[in-house]
Amino acid sequence: MGSNEASRVTCDIAMSVDGFVAGTDQSLTDPIGRGGERLHRWMFEEPEANAEAIAAITAAGAFIMGRNMFAPGRGDWDLEWNGWWGEEPPYHAPVFVLTNHPRDTVTMKGGTTFTFVTDGIGSALAQARDAAGEADVAVCGGARTVNQYLAAGLIDELRLHVAPVVLGAGERLFEGVGDLRLEQTAVSGTGLVSHLTYRATRG
Repeated sequence: MGSNEASRVTCDIAMSVDGFVAGTDQSLTDPIGRGGERLHRWMFEEPEANAEAIAAITAAGAFIMGRNMFAPGRGDWDLEWNGWWGEEPPYHAPVFVLTNHPRDTVTMKGGTTFTFVTDGIGSALAQARDAAGEADVAVCGGARTVNQYLAAGLIDELRLHVAPVVLGAGERLFEGVGDLRLEQTAVSGTGLVSHLTYRATRG
């Protein structure tokens, strides 16, 4: 079953044609891994042609992401680090970050707050729903986080942005998601991307 009727849970994620949402060797200087930046060329080189898809990515009332999407480290927090996006992140809404390491909420310019959730994907979703009200909740990434929510049947609408790129290795979408069923509901695109929208259900 998908999530309840309180709000939709959506997910936008860019992917290579061979199924990877990030390349290998992710680092501070290469946060999407080797070749990963090519998955997002359409956002920067064809913004007008893809305006509707770009707007939808940040239209939710609250967001959920894994720690790796927020920060490069895995252990105790570097408290000087407040994300990859500078002083004003693009979310302009509450963001809930899945982590094993507690940290106080970080408030940024433009209305973005980062709340760090240590008790699992269900708790993060409950908090995000409370924050979003009737608006959508968006699961941002990375692959492990999206796969966890897909496996639990908690994503209602999956929006893949498939770039004509072969990465060969990296972080793969759909690993360990079980009997996931996708009903295609919309298709659009440009030379740099195919936007594929699916209704996600469990078998």
